[in-house]
Amino acid sequence: MSNPGQPTVKKGDSGNAVRQAQRALRRTPNTTLVVDGSFGSLTETATKEFQKQVGLPVTGVVDAATWQALPNGNPMPVLSEGATGPAVKSLQQVLTNGAVGLWETTPKGVDGTFGPNTVASVRAFQSWARLEVDGVVGQKTWDAATALEFMVGLQYVQGGQPAA
Repeated sequence: MSNPGQPTVKKGDSGNAVRQAQRALRRTPNTTLVVDGSFGSLTETATKEFQKQVGLPVTGVVDAATWQALPNGNPMPVLSEGATGPAVKSLQQVLTNGAVGLWETTPKGVDGTFGPNTVASVRAFQSWARLEVDGVVGQKTWDAATALEFMVGLQYVQGGQPAA
């Protein structure tokens, strides 16, 4: 099960479990769903669409069966200057591929090391996506309307622990 131990969440609920459900729903791939921790009408509709798609009862409630069918809803890792590894390398590739005609600043290489050039590219992406510009790829950057996490790869989702 990719979302073990999660409570049932429904319209009107809020908090980390709702954020985890929203991230999981974005990975169905309903990349337009906003991850804001508030289970409103759009989250309910996305839940119903997912339930219908996978043959579950269409209730709009993220219950145990829905959690089990959803992809992992855990957050992506926070990446910042000094980080290394395959997630950074994939991020650099996406930043390089998408920069042309959009945020224009590439990381100047795909080496898996989050250095000053990657910081500059992330900052340019954040400005383009109308996010807080800090050069750190945290959850708000992953959750950008362009679904950066989906392009980089969900194989980098952090462990299988329930949302706190």
